[in-house]
Amino acid sequence: MSDTKKGTAGITARYYETENERVLTFEREETTAAITQNIDGYAMVTVRKTAESEELERYYGFDMALDHAAERLDVSMNELPIPEQAKDMGM
Repeated sequence: MSDTKKGTAGITARYYETENERVLTFEREETTAAITQNIDGYAMVTVRKTAESEELERYYGFDMALDHAAERLDVSMNELPIPEQAKDMGM
């Protein structure tokens, strides 16, 4: 299952699931950010530079993780496109 959404400010968001995680990635120019959560969807969300890199921070709330991702991309959190399947991430 995957979903891609393009937004303003040249941001592309992609949601997909692996065997163990739900993953939401953002890309703007050459900068990336990823928000991940366990596949069951009940744990804290983490922010990483990429889906494969180590976590930078862990959050209870999806909004806080989005704020961190937006900061990495140097945009407002409101500019991040959120694919429909990712809207329920976070506790």
